[in-house]
Amino acid sequence: MAEITTEQVWQEIEKQLFAVLGMATARHEARTVGIVYAVYERKLYISSLKSAWKARHIARNPHVSLTIPIPKRIPLLPWIKIPAATITFPGLARVLEGTAVPQPIIQKLFRGLEITPESSPPYVVIEVTPEKEFVTYGVGVPLMTMRDTTKARGRTAVA
Repeated sequence: MAEITTEQVWQEIEKQLFAVLGMATARHEARTVGIVYAVYERKLYISSLKSAWKARHIARNPHVSLTIPIPKRIPLLPWIKIPAATITFPGLARVLEGTAVPQPIIQKLFRGLEITPESSPPYVVIEVTPEKEFVTYGVGVPLMTMRDTTKARGRTAVA
């Protein structure tokens, strides 16, 4: 098993911006959606239209999972396909009114775009607090080590 620390995982999460968010519908059917996120004080923030189904599903059931893919490439040989490394974890989500979210989070989330009630459609912000453990694959290990799934996997507390 890969030796990985909580700090290394958080550093990698902060470098990325795309993840796959898993949730359940009111009928307990699994759903996933690709999202763009921002990190602030060890929580992940996702914007959504207020009317979007992901906001409705999460409002009903706050238990979610996130998987963050981390692209891997061989320098000078970009045509060789390498599986992405991943960080996966469960989390507890809550849906916040966009106007209730502190400005530093809004600035990170919208990456400099000016967002006002007049210029944007009604939106909410989904806050995800990671829970329990991060499960990793290929994080903090050399590319060749990724060939051995036992050595490429890692686990560390969210703390």
